Amino acid sequence: MYDNPKCADFYDVRKSDMRDEVYRIYLDWIRKGLKSSGKTQTALAAHLGVAHPQITMLMHGKRNLKVHEIPKIAEFLGVPPPSVELQPYSATQVPIRKAGIVEAGAFREVDEFDQSEPEEEYGYPDPRYPNARQMFFEVSGDSMDDLRPAPILPGAKIFCVAYEDIAHRITPQQGMVVVVERTRDGGHFREWSVKQIEMYEDRIEFHPRSTNPKHKPIIVRSDAEADNGTRIEIIALVRRIVNDVPEMF
Repeated sequence: MYDNPKCADFYDVRKSDMRDEVYRIYLDWIRKGLKSSGKTQTALAAHLGVAHPQITMLMHGKRNLKVHEIPKIAEFLGVPPPSVELQPYSATQVPIRKAGIVEAGAFREVDEFDQSEPEEEYGYPDPRYPNARQMFFEVSGDSMDDLRPAPILPGAKIFCVAYEDIAHRITPQQGMVVVVERTRDGGHFREWSVKQIEMYEDRIEFHPRSTNPKHKPIIVRSDAEADNGTRIEIIALVRRIVNDVPEMF
């Protein structure tokens, strides 16, 4: 899915590698160029040496635009590319808000009117998903204390990206560590917990990795309902784990 960063010819102009506005500028440039020239997406595909569905996916934001394709598209359209500066990554630290506490088996009432001051830490944009929203959770309990190769211990902080922001790029995969939301009573109560995904043909299983046998997996079949009738949703992809060193003195 990801190209070799040492090879410039295969560098991707991805939506997540630049500001959304810049990405839209490139797509608008192609759309307007095709319309004004009377040329077709099929002809553009032939000029680039790719199949027509690749262009369709590109125009719907589901395919990456290669940097080396830009001058070829400009040649085909007879219109120079837009004068924009790509910003693959920002070295500036940004605030990352605490979303809440993750704890397997703990349903908490949803407070839609919480006015408390949010807790924040500072960090850099995620290198793989720099435009995705970031948040962190505090871990309570031992449901992931046996995760390999890096356990998630009680009191740890897990730094995540919002799955909603990257779902167009990455689907649930075997071994992925995620924060899942399980709701009940019409959404008035929810549980946030960290799980590791196991994929099967007819279901997804969200597994604890714990030394405590009381923790059980959540099983979601193709109807998107959990095995006990509650609703399950992936809300975040875990990207970094911070375990504090316990004081021994």
